[in-house]
Amino acid sequence: MRIRTVLTAAAAAGTVAVVAAAPAQAAEYSSALKIKGVQYDAPGRDSNSCTKGNTKNEYLTIKNYSRSKVNLKGYVVKDAAGNRFRFSANHYLEPGDYVSLRGGKGTDSDAKNVVYRQNCNFIWNNDKDTIYLYKPSGARADVHAYTKSRDDRDGNGYITYHG
Repeated sequence: MRIRTVLTAAAAAGTVAVVAAAPAQAAEYSSALKIKGVQYDAPGRDSNSCTKGNTKNEYLTIKNYSRSKVNLKGYVVKDAAGNRFRFSANHYLEPGDYVSLRGGKGTDSDAKNVVYRQNCNFIWNNDKDTIYLYKPSGARADVHAYTKSRDDRDGNGYITYHG
């Protein structure tokens, strides 16, 4: 009864507040680095073989949207299941520059804007997933949830977030 009385009084006073949880992808974080896009479904039939597989064709693009050079060292990328990659080496992004974080094994290159996860397993689900980017401090830098049916209208396995 007490709750009903309080709600009735608040409604009569015109002060009803609605509290709703916003979806994770709706939040905008203050960060120099943001997720530009993701090739969540590598072209062809999925194969995580390190020698003949296509995990290198699954990648996440992170872009520096600031006016200053940013070092990726310490940034962490995670998915909804807790799979994670930590940038452990220095990798500098100039303003407007980007890096492709690719699956598979390879040689990281500042010149070619690529970092490899050194893991031949796929990280992103082909139907739906959530991508988290964390700053070295542990603060969230960016997050995006996707579903294939909602976000990949052309069916090419790539979704753009920040242009």
